[in-house]
Amino acid sequence: MAIPRLIACFVVYTSLGLIPSSLGVILRTMDKIVWANEFEPIELTCLIESISTNNPRIEWKKIKNGVPSYVYFQNRIAGDLDQRAQLREPANILIFNATRSDTAEYRCEVAAIEDQRDFDEILISLAVRDENFVPEAVTVGTSTELRCLENEGFPAPLYRWFHNNEELAQDPKNTPKPVNTSYSINPDTGGLRFRIVKKEDAGEYYCQAKNDAGYAQCPSQMMEVYDVDILGIFLKSFGGVVVFFGLAGTICHSLKRGCFSNKGHNENYNWPAQNEGVEYGDADEGHFRHKSSFII
Repeated sequence: MAIPRLIACFVVYTSLGLIPSSLGVILRTMDKIVWANEFEPIELTCLIESISTNNPRIEWKKIKNGVPSYVYFQNRIAGDLDQRAQLREPANILIFNATRSDTAEYRCEVAAIEDQRDFDEILISLAVRDENFVPEAVTVGTSTELRCLENEGFPAPLYRWFHNNEELAQDPKNTPKPVNTSYSINPDTGGLRFRIVKKEDAGEYYCQAKNDAGYAQCPSQMMEVYDVDILGIFLKSFGGVVVFFGLAGTICHSLKRGCFSNKGHNENYNWPAQNEGVEYGDADEGHFRHKSSFII
């Protein structure tokens, strides 16, 4: 009777997918959400914890906007990662230089025909951060820095910045137009720094990286500049002071009227006198006789 029961239990566990790890392929990943900097390498991990098949079929798919496409198929890198990545043991994908277009979901699929559980998959989300940075909003009088980076250029490029489609001079004192002279450009690193932001600094910014081979240009981005709302800050502070003194005055007034005094509980209760219809007994009687009704 024991053997049929074991077989029945095995069948039930198999139908529910509750199979011992030694009888099925099981995958896991180090990170299901991965962040990477643009033009830097990044590895998507697909670790095979358990498998019996010697040569499993490994596939990677990139899913963007709900549409899947192969990036590793039939033992070779394909699609968007062609010549930009490699498969590393056991089933990891190493992207040599991640770009913003690589931002997507990636699905690792492993099929093992000799295992009881012959298939498993794992989904990884990859987000590639842009190295070009323009703040969306800054306040007048503060400092800020805009960044531009191009790592693929050879020889190393020099950088130029444009504001509202007009090139910013490397030395702001040499420009014929009135501009904020507190900015400085580092042509080697691509940094544009404003020591003191002014209202006229608002607008669209983009940079160009140029060398002997040509130039590359990043998309323009808008930077808003806001005034310091002195009146709003004053009104909020004044309102807080008014509320504080109002609460303090209310508490003081209540204390003067005795609203928070504990004496009021006993003083407001009138104990009936002995001649008001209640005859109190002696101490050893332990009771009193109620001769007539009374009202408190």
